[in-house]
Amino acid sequence: MVYDICDNFSGNLLFILGRKCYNKYTKEECMKLDGKVAIVTGGAMGIGKGIVSVFLKYGASVVILDNSDKLKDTILEFNQMYPGHINGFVIDIRKKALLDACFNEIKNTYGHVDIIVNNAGVCKLASFEEMSEDLRDFHFDINIVGTWMVTHTFLPLLKGKGGVIVNLSSVTGPCVADPGEVAYATSKAAVLGFTKSLAAELAKDNIRVNAIMPGYVNTPMVEGMAKESNGDNPDSVILGIAKAIPMGRLADPKEIGELAAFLASSESSYITGQGIIIDGGSTLPETMTMGV
Repeated sequence: MVYDICDNFSGNLLFILGRKCYNKYTKEECMKLDGKVAIVTGGAMGIGKGIVSVFLKYGASVVILDNSDKLKDTILEFNQMYPGHINGFVIDIRKKALLDACFNEIKNTYGHVDIIVNNAGVCKLASFEEMSEDLRDFHFDINIVGTWMVTHTFLPLLKGKGGVIVNLSSVTGPCVADPGEVAYATSKAAVLGFTKSLAAELAKDNIRVNAIMPGYVNTPMVEGMAKESNGDNPDSVILGIAKAIPMGRLADPKEIGELAAFLASSESSYITGQGIIIDGGSTLPETMTMGV
């Protein structure tokens, strides 16, 4: 079910809750995240949707927080395959009062949260000299402040039983950058710093915090960036990106989802404060010309 958390929130919402593991899953799929409750921001499409898909496959119940008009369709799609395991709120994660409303509903329904995935992010290309303060703040508010606020709001639902926070940083900023990405690169580098510091602070509570640092992933955001770069032939931009990646292709969002599931599961029980690069080798080349 999809819920629209807006400024006139009434508090009269209901969930459909289901936690049992269906027989169509393999034992391995059931065991990995079975019974876990996960919040995924920006889960209606792109990388977030890939993460949601994989979490559901492994038995988790997922609540999506997203401001996209695609959310309803995403919920309906997944509910056909995993009935009772998927819910969502239409929400602007920059607004604390709306996050508090979500907190109350999720607490009343699930009682706790096991996993928080801060995936929601934006990227708009613009040169540093031409970037407006509004566009700068748009990146910072979603990519940094949104991540901060979602984590701060739902952290009490993790405490007392341990839990996992997975933040989506990027290779852009911490490792590499292209012209026009100053705001995006700055925000994603900040997410990595946020991850490391928070991991040190929450280790005493048995809460692990890690960051995923993707390279290029085949998502609507990357398609939009390609159009901004070359409106006449965006496909050529995507092809050029793929050629520069040693593995010769962009990632599938579900591949990011598999890494998120690993970090969210007991398989990574001794990993915290890390930024995990998943980029098909795109950060490997020393030059674009030297070689055999």
